[in-house]
This record gives sequence, structure tokens and C-alpha cells, in this order.
Amino acid sequence: MFQAYIGKRSPSVENCVEKGAVRKFAEAIGDPHPIYVDEEAGKSSRYRGNIAPPTFPRVLDYGTIEGFHLPNVGLIHGEQTFHYERPLKVGECIQCYTEIKDYYERKGSGGTLGFLVIEDIGEDSGGKRIFASEAIVIITEAVRERLGK
Repeated sequence: MFQAYIGKRSPSVENCVEKGAVRKFAEAIGDPHPIYVDEEAGKSSRYRGNIAPPTFPRVLDYGTIEGFHLPNVGLIHGEQTFHYERPLKVGECIQCYTEIKDYYERKGSGGTLGFLVIEDIGEDSGGKRIFASEAIVIITEAVRERLGK
């Protein structure tokens, strides 16, 4: 269904890790740790500044892969992992892109399920990786039928 997109990636998009966005995100997930929002706590930390919560990259813009579209409804968020080379610092601007890593199908009791593996990457201005997030999106039989696949 999506095999033709394996290996394709979006153009890089610049994202700035804004203090206000980090504060709102930390509040939304219910994590009051001062390292995210308190400037003095950030300055006295080993990072010498505030950092973003580990799942903050979910709200960043990764661009779009030309011709690749998923429906807005009927998908299942199967799994997501984050791997950091270093923390994401409040105030820094990074380059982000997404890549289709794999697509495979499995037969289930409700029909054939598709498993789409997507990797989101964040890099510093020098092209050095800061984090990678891998998500598995499950595409149900009903969605596959709607897409005509």
C-alpha cells in the first residue's frame, strides 16, 4: 500500500523551541518540573538552561513528503519511541524532517492491518542529530478500503 514511499523524506523545516510553547506543553502533560520553565533552575542545571520535555518533538513541524497522504480518521497510533543524543534546549532553532522507514502488513481477525513506520528527526544547525522519534501507525482494514488499496 505504501511501499513506494519507503525511504522518502520531507524537506527540512526550521523549528524554534520557544519558551512559551515549552511552558504550555509542560502544563498540558502535567509535568511541573522546573527544568522546563524556571530560568534559575535551568541556569543552575547541568544543561545551563531550560530544556524541553522528552515528548515535546510531537508538536514540531516536520514538513510533508510529496504525494504522501494519510486520512485524518481511522488510524491507530501503535507505538512511539524517542532517542536523544542530547536534550532539546529552549531557545534553539533546529531543522526537522520526516522519513518513511517501512511498511508491512499482517492478517488479523478484523482483516489486513497495515503498519507504517515513520521516523521524525531533529538536527542542529550543523546537521548533527539531536533526536529521532519513531512511530508506528496502524492502518485498519476499514481505512485501507476507503483508500482503495
